[in-house]
Amino acid sequence: MLGGLFDPKGEIFVHEHFRPHWSQPGAVVFIGFRTHDSIPREVLQLWERRKQEWLRLRGHDAAKHWSAVLPTLAERERADFQKEFHRCREDFLDACHGRCLLRRPELARIVADSLLYFDRQRYRMGDFVVMPNHVHLLVAFATADAMKVQCDSWLHYTAFQINKAIGEKGKFWQQEPFDHLVRSLEQYEHLRGYIADNPHKASLKPGEYLYRRYEG
Repeated sequence: MLGGLFDPKGEIFVHEHFRPHWSQPGAVVFIGFRTHDSIPREVLQLWERRKQEWLRLRGHDAAKHWSAVLPTLAERERADFQKEFHRCREDFLDACHGRCLLRRPELARIVADSLLYFDRQRYRMGDFVVMPNHVHLLVAFATADAMKVQCDSWLHYTAFQINKAIGEKGKFWQQEPFDHLVRSLEQYEHLRGYIADNPHKASLKPGEYLYRRYEG
């Protein structure tokens, strides 16, 4: 296996911006980041309302933002919430909205090369897929705070190089990635399968994505 499983009793680093991001030394984390134009603002606002309504219908305090309520939920209910809205986000991304510049092989290669550049030095990189408007990867970091630093580095470097390649300036990525610490071997294998199957689910042709399988 790429790294260890999340240990709820171990050292945890939590970075908060729009939502909490948990990381742990040596634990495998599933990370996703997307281009800034992949999900329109009105769709994000709709999902915000639906999250509040989902919690209200289950008897939770509607006056509190969903991000404040979520950590207080029982594990099963929290998993149901995350599954529901993770599915919404992934289905929308797989419909390939936005300019989908990463469909171009030379731009997808910029992302892939960046992900692999410090592999086995700063982190252990597992499976990943570069889709037309988003990226999924499995990775393990040696220290608890390394995830934020490395994600910032990946996003900044690849945005600069892609903008340079297309002769443009400005925002390329949505700044805040999605991340989830892997909690079981079964979940790890499921996520590997999810990454491998993502291009098929999105009906992409060879050359419209870049997939890398970790072989240990």
